[in-house]
Amino acid sequence: MELLTIGAFAKASRLSPKALRLYDELELLRPARVDPDTGYRYYAVEQLQQARLVAWLRRLGMPLAEIRAVRALDPAGAAREIRAYWARVEAETAVRRDLAAFLVDQLTGESRRDHTTMLELRYSAHSDRGHVRPANQDTVYASRRLLAVADGCGPAGAPASRAAVEALKFLDEEELGAGNVLNLLEDAVRGASEAVQDLGEEGEENGTTLTALLWTGSKLALVHIGDSRAYLLRDGELFRITHDHSVVQSLIDEGRLTPEEAVSHPQRALLLKALGTPTPPVPDLRLHEVRAGDRYLLCTDGLTGVVPDERIKELLAGEDAVRVLVDEANAAGGPDNVSCVVADAVLPTRPPVSVG
Repeated sequence: MELLTIGAFAKASRLSPKALRLYDELELLRPARVDPDTGYRYYAVEQLQQARLVAWLRRLGMPLAEIRAVRALDPAGAAREIRAYWARVEAETAVRRDLAAFLVDQLTGESRRDHTTMLELRYSAHSDRGHVRPANQDTVYASRRLLAVADGCGPAGAPASRAAVEALKFLDEEELGAGNVLNLLEDAVRGASEAVQDLGEEGEENGTTLTALLWTGSKLALVHIGDSRAYLLRDGELFRITHDHSVVQSLIDEGRLTPEEAVSHPQRALLLKALGTPTPPVPDLRLHEVRAGDRYLLCTDGLTGVVPDERIKELLAGEDAVRVLVDEANAAGGPDNVSCVVADAVLPTRPPVSVG
């Protein structure tokens, strides 16, 4: 077996020696031999193809955890995963493209009218205690303009989630100029954080997640903190449009944990961001282009902790999706409170559906 030094292998594979050392530590690309005295790494010529695949996937921006999964597949399976990954990238790029176009319009004073201006939201929402928790600390809200879920924690978790959602309700009646909707959301979240901090006794740790969508009449503005989630079902494909602010998600992003391992990780409930901390967290804020037929789901981790995305996609496409999703979580043991909001972007042909 012909061996190459790490320097020669790095040059041939277009990966830096630093990257090769990291991939060795993560068991993504192990050297063929390590000198027991010097610790120097040697690679087999036969490993070049796998190394080049890793290099190409990194150039695509694929996270290390997903690269590890792709490498374990046969060529056909790897191709499917790469295709699915790129579909997600294109969807996320479309969101950034729309935000850029929106900002250009606002800065130049131009106003574009498109098919989304005639759409409206039809919505339903439901929250359930589940089978294990003694009380429900989730809060849901849905109206013609505002959709929100919050998952409280700590002794005052229920009041915390309610306070966070209440702090956004004024947006239902606020005059929403398209140019300042993200600023309005950011200010509202700052107020929500202060409201949560005022709850509970001194020394208690209370907090809440908050994920909300605000309808401007042509776009949806997203605000997100924590590990509740927002999904988009479009043309039969499910896209997660939020990123968990959790310890396990950060480990997944770094390639140190697989999504499967995260399900049972002892730190899976620990958040990196939540409302109620002394320093108000910086929320994720985005604008989303909306198309007729889009279906949005907002949910707490009582759903996503026990129901995989593929099953969520299947159930979300059906009738009475809110109730069906909550029932599915409870059928899986209902270990946590579970809350869902589902909203459809439709042409206004009949009065909106009220909260269920």
